[in-house]
Amino acid sequence: MDEGFGLEGYPTKKSSLLCLRSKAQNLFTICQKTIHQIEHCMSQTPPQFSSKPSANSASKNPIKRHAPWLYAFWKFSRPHTIVGTTCSVLGIYLIAFSENGQWSIGDRNIVLSILLTLFTCLCGNIYIVGLNQLEDVAIDRINKPHLPLASGEFSRQQGVAIVAVTGILAILLAGFQSSYLLGMVGLSLAIGTVYSLPPIRLKRFPFWASLCIFGVRGAIVNLGLFLHFNQGLPIPIQVWILTLFIIVFTFAIAIFKDIPDMEGDRQYNISTFTLRLGQKAVFNLARSVLTGCYLGMVVFSIWLPDVNAPFLVISHLLALGSLGLRSYKIDLQDRSEVARFYQFIWKLFFLEYLIFPAACLLNF
Repeated sequence: MDEGFGLEGYPTKKSSLLCLRSKAQNLFTICQKTIHQIEHCMSQTPPQFSSKPSANSASKNPIKRHAPWLYAFWKFSRPHTIVGTTCSVLGIYLIAFSENGQWSIGDRNIVLSILLTLFTCLCGNIYIVGLNQLEDVAIDRINKPHLPLASGEFSRQQGVAIVAVTGILAILLAGFQSSYLLGMVGLSLAIGTVYSLPPIRLKRFPFWASLCIFGVRGAIVNLGLFLHFNQGLPIPIQVWILTLFIIVFTFAIAIFKDIPDMEGDRQYNISTFTLRLGQKAVFNLARSVLTGCYLGMVVFSIWLPDVNAPFLVISHLLALGSLGLRSYKIDLQDRSEVARFYQFIWKLFFLEYLIFPAACLLNF
């Protein structure tokens, strides 16, 4: 591995506590602004489950008007997953920094390491969601007609080319950086492949589909990224707790995402918890799981070492309160309303990768 992209070679002598905390908070602010900008770009895309793009969205979106291919590629990449991956990379890096205190804003190698890791993970992300779209064109014409393959903005050949290039890039770049990143990316791509591709196509089975989603998003990504940034063991208790939180949280995302997709899933024999249990039951289950996530984090925060416990408790109670308010009067028969709530759940997911690293940095 090229040592220039690792975390070795840092000065071992720490600066004063005040100086380190100031630098860490500056990086956190930069990351937060970046994520807000990405979320603003997301708001310019058609709603995820909209049956028809807005008539005046093209005139208001300069990218769609002047660079339609780039706009279609942005939709093809599934923006909410891109933001989620970005948050994962930045959040885990900040936790690694809070553990070893080895970071210098002026070190070019560190900046390159973070950016290269992020680009690698984004390539893997696009491979997984792109492969799923290639296999789900007919279903997406019913459930998500705005996606590029379903709408005809991309041909199948273009989709295959994008998936092939991003998959190869993800593997090659990960292998160039570290064995930990290569293991994380390789395992994620393998699971993403068997999730979508026949004859296995695990997405047909509710249990295995959910296991694939929260296994990758929760365990493999968090643990693999920390090992990569930390250059090996040990993995501290904070990372294990965050991983457990994300695993359970992602399970709620995995079962909730099928609520608006009943029509297409039923027509193409995709068995989901929503079809088996009904919309209301799955909605209540997802909300209960998310509630348990936040209450569990509040309890663990009290004895969790090396975090700012008051900040962690208050922030999670506020997030739980906002979840309760948003879910109180939702109409499950209104697909657009369900879609907005689903995107809200993803924003809570993004937020966790800001809250938890902040709690670690504030106790540094």
